[in-house]
Amino acid sequence: MNKDVLKQIIADNQMEIPNYKIVRRDFTFEEFGNYVFVGIRRAGKSFLLYQRIQQLLAQGMKWDELLYMNFEDERLSGITAEDLNVLLEVHWEIYGKKPILFLDEIQNIAGWEKFARRLADTKYRVYITGSNAKMLSSDIQTTLGGRYITVDVYPYDFKEFLTANNTDFTSNALLSTKGKAEVLRQFNSYFYFGGFPEGAMLQSKRDYLTSVYQKIFLGDIAARHSIDNTFALKILFKKLAESVKQQTSFTRLSNIISSTGAKVSTNTVINYMDYAKDAWLITPIQNIADKIVDKETNPKYYFTDNGLLNLFLLDGNTSLLENLVAVTLLRKYGRNDAVYFYNKGVEVDFYVPEIQTAIQVCYSMNDIETSKREVNALLQFAKRLEIKKMLVITRDEENKITENGINIEIIPVWKFLIL
Repeated sequence: MNKDVLKQIIADNQMEIPNYKIVRRDFTFEEFGNYVFVGIRRAGKSFLLYQRIQQLLAQGMKWDELLYMNFEDERLSGITAEDLNVLLEVHWEIYGKKPILFLDEIQNIAGWEKFARRLADTKYRVYITGSNAKMLSSDIQTTLGGRYITVDVYPYDFKEFLTANNTDFTSNALLSTKGKAEVLRQFNSYFYFGGFPEGAMLQSKRDYLTSVYQKIFLGDIAARHSIDNTFALKILFKKLAESVKQQTSFTRLSNIISSTGAKVSTNTVINYMDYAKDAWLITPIQNIADKIVDKETNPKYYFTDNGLLNLFLLDGNTSLLENLVAVTLLRKYGRNDAVYFYNKGVEVDFYVPEIQTAIQVCYSMNDIETSKREVNALLQFAKRLEIKKMLVITRDEENKITENGINIEIIPVWKFLIL
């Protein structure tokens, strides 16, 4: 690796990063913690690094103690794991000090985890980002040996989106007609176009989302895994989007894709789904009532951001509502074995064991039969598992229902998001 090129990149980063306008996210860094930030492309992982760098600079630290490197910089094309130590050599040559390292999108370098472990073992402080969930595979976790704190990074939640758009959502603001109306106006945008930080304040949100999706589809999935049958991949994601509220099996997906003329085996579909999960495009939620095999092979799938899901839908309000609730729960409680649905004699959209809360998602409860169905499902479910709280999340409606001494809260989704 050419050291002069590295010195130029280091100098450029030192000029640019302090000038980035940061919408500070609600995250507290442990002073002596090492971190791995993972998540979908464009979720704001790099800006978390910029946020931390700006914090340290504001505390009086100088650039001679900091080293930031983005491995998607084309000037680093061809860098290998063997070259990574050159970064340390160059910084020592310039400053003669041991830096805190910020390594952005390092998953592009095969074998990066051994370098990261050595850094931790030699008492460097390190912040790492990556877009590939396989960064946290069992093999890599074993190599890192518990030396890093893993943080899942999603696009903006609704409160962060409001902050980015300079919208007051305090209790006092929501009491006023104007204040509440502005929050609801912003929610409409968030509901349909999601929370990618760079797109939050753009006018051409759909064009931006299409660009992000193409990078995920073509770069993070098709190119990375050498997929030639991109037509089958396209059909797969479209069908997943149309099936957000339904359990979906690998065999069924294989049959649907093959019926279009793009023949794919069930094993191929399984691989494609793994690639999409690795790229954080989708996340499965399992049926807590299923046996282990059925849990793995017949889950529901949700898209990481409503804006990406909406690219596929024509009249998708009910799907977008359920997807938004799913992602909110996954963000808060975790992607793995934390959020479930229930389907065994009665259907409940979400169950969170940690807080013993059951949730139904219903666009409108105005229809009497619909209201009875949603409420009765929760009441039946409460007889099967320990439940402390029951919610029905709607698009706009708010109410409380008491049945047989059991309270069920009906809450509009925008309010659920800012609680």
